[in-house]
Amino acid sequence: MTDLRDRLIEEARKIIVDDDPSHDLDHALRVLVNAEHIAQFEGGDLEVIVPAALFHDAINYPKDDPRAKYAAEESARVVRGILETFPDYSREKIARVEIVIVEHSYSNGIKPESLDSKIVQDADRLEATGAISIMRTFCSTGQMKRKFYHQKDPFCEQREPSNYAVDLFYKRLLKVRDLMNTETAKSLAEKRTRFLYDFLEQLREEIAVLSPYQKLNT
Repeated sequence: MTDLRDRLIEEARKIIVDDDPSHDLDHALRVLVNAEHIAQFEGGDLEVIVPAALFHDAINYPKDDPRAKYAAEESARVVRGILETFPDYSREKIARVEIVIVEHSYSNGIKPESLDSKIVQDADRLEATGAISIMRTFCSTGQMKRKFYHQKDPFCEQREPSNYAVDLFYKRLLKVRDLMNTETAKSLAEKRTRFLYDFLEQLREEIAVLSPYQKLNT
């Protein structure tokens, strides 16, 4: 398994581009480590989990790109092409890896059935909570040139969340812990979610200091 893992990481280095820090090779490697950690406690087939975790975002589009909804299917085709060059990797497992990648997607809202799919989906969703998720959120919203927060209602107390960076906490980040499939991931997500609430509380304090000056711009 170690040899396969190393070969797959080398392939990932060739394919995964670094133009989006939220979905670069580091992201893929973190998801891989998350998946391996979860599998230690939950089981699963690492020969399926490892390639699926590494290449789950082999193809990535900006969130506001209409092609984004097809990224998982395109990523599955990419990993199929890679695994077909490995003579000792079975067609049956290639098909399973493709299914796991298609089912992992958060935006597609798919509820996975196999344990391998559940583990990879959880591993990727762990990137959407905790400290890493904060960095990824502000990176993505910055790339789309969106503001950090709504000036009059930063914490969505009197409006529905939209596309400000802080809004995404309420649309997604704070909800992730309730969407986990495995007990191991739920435990990890619970700790990370507490950190998100601590961050928001600190942000609330800092914004409150600025509020008299912000009124001058309204």
